[in-house]
Amino acid sequence: MEQQPIQVIGGGLAGTEAAWQIASAGIPVILHEMRPKRFSPAHHTEHFAELVCSNSFGAKASDRATGLLHEELRQLSSIVITKADEHIVPAGGALAVDRGQFSQDLTETLGNHPLIEIRREEVRIIPEGIVVLATGPLTSPDLAEDLRRFTGMEYLSFFDAASPIVVGESINRDIAFLASRYDKGEAAYLNCPMNKQQYLQFWQALCAAEQVELKDFERDTAKFFEACLPIEELAQRGEDTMRYGPLKPVGLNPPSAEGEEKSSRPYAVVQLRQEDKAGQLWNLVGFQTNLRWSEQKRVFQMIPGLENAEFVRLGVMHRNTFINAPQLMLPTLQFKQRPTLLAAGQLIGTEGYTAAAAGGWLAGSNAARIALGQESLTLPPTTMMGALFEFISSASPKHFQPMPPNFGILPDLGEKIKNKQERYGRYRDRALTDLRQFVLDRGMGHT
Repeated sequence: MEQQPIQVIGGGLAGTEAAWQIASAGIPVILHEMRPKRFSPAHHTEHFAELVCSNSFGAKASDRATGLLHEELRQLSSIVITKADEHIVPAGGALAVDRGQFSQDLTETLGNHPLIEIRREEVRIIPEGIVVLATGPLTSPDLAEDLRRFTGMEYLSFFDAASPIVVGESINRDIAFLASRYDKGEAAYLNCPMNKQQYLQFWQALCAAEQVELKDFERDTAKFFEACLPIEELAQRGEDTMRYGPLKPVGLNPPSAEGEEKSSRPYAVVQLRQEDKAGQLWNLVGFQTNLRWSEQKRVFQMIPGLENAEFVRLGVMHRNTFINAPQLMLPTLQFKQRPTLLAAGQLIGTEGYTAAAAGGWLAGSNAARIALGQESLTLPPTTMMGALFEFISSASPKHFQPMPPNFGILPDLGEKIKNKQERYGRYRDRALTDLRQFVLDRGMGHT
């Protein structure tokens, strides 16, 4: 009997990964993507896996939470991480990519797979059969309403925002200096130092700047996600809040001229991260914002080194939606009330690019296993992937909020290790060992 294709809805990071894993298992897949017929408020291209906020997948060191997730996905032959590794750009200790080349390559790679059929259309109703929902934080209204009817629950929501990008040639290199914090790794960030007077003037202007009206959002129920706060929200929390957050100056001393004494530490530092391989585009790190575009130019050009900055993208803000996963989902990423329906990405309350790819890997792999009559995979809870999906399926439904990868969700090591780096290293070693054994035990062949 001919194998019915599995349907994946959404061509973001999760949907792209899910479709690839299904096809890699020998199962035909239909990948639905509404772009370019219809765009979300955050998307600008029709390419799969478009990175709409930052071009960074987070810290790449394997004793960091996101870095461990990268390593786990490499063990599992993730297409997203494979392509990220191929299109990497300098970013100090972070895995950052040339976002244009990365997304275009994934689009072409999936389009060339004989088992993947791409349909550029909007899906308004959840289809029958085996389905992976990977519609992201801005699911289209009709499909969102159908999902609401299916679950019998309202969405939860929080706000997310994207940082501005400036042209590298417009940055004043007489002021901005290239360095990584504490000189760790390659010098990959451009740093704009501020003295106290400059910082206070900038802080006051930021607090007074005009924001965009949130007409389309429900203000009463909206919550900012703490890991992605708009810069103006941070500023309004206090004079020094930014200096202990994205503008912290520690470990960043401007180079001294020959014959001069070593430069003293700045009062605050704005960092820019390289966006593309050629170094033509730079992202203002931590500058997610909902300011009006005219205000962004005016206020951000007060930053020393950016007085003549040319902006190729200004910050935007949008609402992210996610389901109450603890009430609805299993750690296999199947819906409790319909095991042939799976979901992944920010829709289920995981946060970050790498977590979206991880969810796509598991949802896609399990969709294929369901089609083949095999038992669904539950990843070891000692792995970052397993812990993340265990968390989103078992957290308190009343207080559920999106969760990024972090060591706090992993099971205890069974002994107290005071040194944080050593402790994280032990978490990593256990995770990768357990994942390797998990793969071998199931004959998955992804080593």
